[in-house]
Amino acid sequence: MKKLCVFICVFALVSCEYFNVKKTSSEAILNEELKTFNWIDVDEYPSVSACDSISGRKQRAWCFENAIVNHITKHLQREVIVVTRDVNDTIFLKFQVNREGHLALLETKLDSTTLDEIPDIHKLLSSSLENLPKIYPASKKGQLVTTEFSLPIIINVK
Repeated sequence: MKKLCVFICVFALVSCEYFNVKKTSSEAILNEELKTFNWIDVDEYPSVSACDSISGRKQRAWCFENAIVNHITKHLQREVIVVTRDVNDTIFLKFQVNREGHLALLETKLDSTTLDEIPDIHKLLSSSLENLPKIYPASKKGQLVTTEFSLPIIINVK
């Protein structure tokens, strides 16, 4: 009988652990959900109002990139750039559009010859971003997100 009482007491103490309910906070659920996101791909790419009428994700992305490249190219064409040698280069610009829709130039990859011939190229590129049309940020699962992308700009100065 004594062994039975000890067994029941031990069983009662050990079995209590099976009835504990683990509470999961909303923050823990959110962190688990965030781990499953594909952060490389967004649901809606950044956009400008000129691209509102275009349907299709890839077409809207192309429209946005084209609008940025055209804006920068037109700005550079209005500038008076004097060079001693012809410059024919493709500059790769890395941009970031934050959650508020602000575009920032993060990185510029260009040939050293272009930099020698146009030493203020970084200033020209930065000033070309000042009068951009309003940019609508990218979204992922209904949330506005920061995105980065690269665009080529062709420089041809004679």
